[in-house]
Amino acid sequence: MKRLIVCLMSAVALAAAPSAVIAKPSLRSVAEIEEPLFAVAVAKEVADHCDGLAARFWKGVGELRRLRARANELGYSDSEIRAYIGSDAEKARMRAKGEALFTSRGVSYDKPETFCAFGRAEIKKNSAIGVLLRAK
Repeated sequence: MKRLIVCLMSAVALAAAPSAVIAKPSLRSVAEIEEPLFAVAVAKEVADHCDGLAARFWKGVGELRRLRARANELGYSDSEIRAYIGSDAEKARMRAKGEALFTSRGVSYDKPETFCAFGRAEIKKNSAIGVLLRAK
């Protein structure tokens, strides 16, 4: 009987525990953070490899601030966000994801003009990547 009471009290305590105890998913699993962050990274890579296009710097900074604020609203601390952004594993994963996108779209690091064509197409589509780029 005593064990039953202890078990029931434990169950009630767990049920009443604050939601902060529940683990949050990795930020990579939060599409509303991951996808725009990826767009910023791709736009920067395009601007770095195409002399005819530039990153819309302040637009990118604004997007990054918006993403941080949204992540905070979702319960992620600034230190969790910095850990995610600064993680070597996450950087490698993001780079691989970008390279896969570039490969699928015919973009080659050996041919800078392919970055320009890709970027101009994104600008024309007014995509999440395109709005972060501008012609010089």
